[in-house]
Amino acid sequence: MQRDGINRSIWQEVAAPELSAPRDQEHVEVIIVGAGITGLTAALKLREAGKSCVVMEANTIGFGTTGGTSAHINTVLDTPYTDIVEQHGLEEARTVLTSTRKAISIIKENKDRYKIDCDFVPCLGFMYAENEEQKKALTEIRDALEQIGVPCSEVDEIPVPASFIYAIEFDEQARFHPTKYLAGLANAYNSLGGQIREGTIVQHVKEEDGVLLVKTADDLVFTSDYVLYATHTPPGIQLMNFRLTPYRSYIQVWELMRPIDFPEALVYDMQEPFHYFRTVEHEDKSYLLVGGQDHKTAHHDNQEKNFLELEAHIRSLYTVNKKVYEWSSQYYESQDSLPFIGYYPGKKHHRELLSTGYGGNGMIFGTLGGSMMADLVLHGTTDFQEIYSPSRIGPLSSIRDLLVENYDVAKHFVKDRFFLEEINELAGLSRGEGKILNYQGKRIGLFKDEQGALFAIDPVCRHAGCIVKWNNTERSWDCACHGARYAPDGSLLNGPSVAPLKVWQLEK
Repeated sequence: MQRDGINRSIWQEVAAPELSAPRDQEHVEVIIVGAGITGLTAALKLREAGKSCVVMEANTIGFGTTGGTSAHINTVLDTPYTDIVEQHGLEEARTVLTSTRKAISIIKENKDRYKIDCDFVPCLGFMYAENEEQKKALTEIRDALEQIGVPCSEVDEIPVPASFIYAIEFDEQARFHPTKYLAGLANAYNSLGGQIREGTIVQHVKEEDGVLLVKTADDLVFTSDYVLYATHTPPGIQLMNFRLTPYRSYIQVWELMRPIDFPEALVYDMQEPFHYFRTVEHEDKSYLLVGGQDHKTAHHDNQEKNFLELEAHIRSLYTVNKKVYEWSSQYYESQDSLPFIGYYPGKKHHRELLSTGYGGNGMIFGTLGGSMMADLVLHGTTDFQEIYSPSRIGPLSSIRDLLVENYDVAKHFVKDRFFLEEINELAGLSRGEGKILNYQGKRIGLFKDEQGALFAIDPVCRHAGCIVKWNNTERSWDCACHGARYAPDGSLLNGPSVAPLKVWQLEK
């Protein structure tokens, strides 16, 4: 399988599922935009109910974050339940917990029903504190977990060779292989007559005479009763852009010297940003997967430093043999720490639905979001509809956070336009490197490939006009405002943009 970065993830070694040729259909009942875990979960559930469906994927199946996840299946979320209780209330936090358990049950049901071999392993979870400040925070998290119904135990040992002063253990967690699972969903959906159109960018959707007109980048027009946006962030310029903040997380996979060191659990420290640990099986061998170093997209000038710091942390804990994979991936945080799943806000109809803002829990909330959107199409209602409603108004604290985040966005509209590197840096461009320069009065993004060929793009993001920055680890142009990402030649990798960067022609 392919994904949206030059660094290959361990999950990409799975062969892409064979797709049947798309049929020419003028009208289908449901169009699902995006072929990650959200879109394929929704598509399979809708086909099981007999709905005619087409999944439209801009690139290939699993190209986005599903192919770059750490694949933790967890009820204990990246956002601490202390924060969820504070922002939303105790009963609401219990509802969130119930919804995560529902998501795990959906994964299990699909795995068993369609005999998907996806290395699903139930396991324990651990969190540990290394100092008194972390211990205080972890004690509060434990209290919140027990209040909402997650039994926790203080433990004297953890499955990571780290020094700690306090640790807790909890049950009901799991790990799996995300692209094996995704391929299984795609095969099951295909076997039921579902269609997947890869390389299809949905550019525009509008309602006309009670149906939705869906136009693609290659000028195809479809009609449907419903459109489900399973694109991680909804495409185009709309309100949701200003309620989501894009982040990147870094992952490395290592071969260890001692098999006894592999954690048979999901493990998290309390550092800021925190690190997360699990074991992954690949070609009959076990490897250590560790992630962390999270930061806002395009807010670090040297992303390679994040990999080096992550490696240093791993080496401080383990006797390693060799590093076999490293990659980074993108996720989106909502302003109040919970995802948005349901009817598209601001529409006069209930024909467009979205699922976004998963934070670092994409496997859980992607599964839940796909299932909930399918329920809304089939029944007009679904469990957990109110707490995840995209039309909800968050608490005052989250509104303040939203204003802070969008002040940061505004800086990238203005500041980046005027403080660009000067032309004298052009001579310092190495192979495999990209930079933004001022040249003859024009802004250009310049990339030199390994053969020395130059590619020049207009660095103005095609989504909302911010200036993109070069990501030196994934070799991509990233937008700090809303998370759009582009390949070195300007072609689109991730939305919410629906168009590639403009290309400057270089004359010899």
